[in-house]
Amino acid sequence: SWSADLEAGSDFKEGDARCSVRVFERYSMMGGNRLSLTLTLFQNGDSPIRLSAITAGGSQAVFFKVNTLGEESFLDDVKDLMEEILEE
Repeated sequence: SWSADLEAGSDFKEGDARCSVRVFERYSMMGGNRLSLTLTLFQNGDSPIRLSAITAGGSQAVFFKVNTLGEESFLDDVKDLMEEILEE
C-alpha cells in the first residue's frame, strides 16, 4: 500500500526458534481512519516458516465495528503478495 509505514518491529531467537514481528500502519480512505497490520514470522529449527497477519482498525462506532472494509483490504494486500512470492 502506498500509505503504509513501518511503525515498529522486534526480532528474537531462543535455541533453534526465531521470531520476527512487524507492525505497519496506513490511512484508510474508506473509513477516514488509520489501520494497523501486525505480521509475525516464526520458525523452529528447519520447520516451515509460519506467518500470522492481523489487521485492526479505528472504527468510530461505540458498541460494534462498522467499517471493516479497510482492514480486509489491508489483509488482501498481504495475501496477494504471498501468492506472488509462492508462485516464483
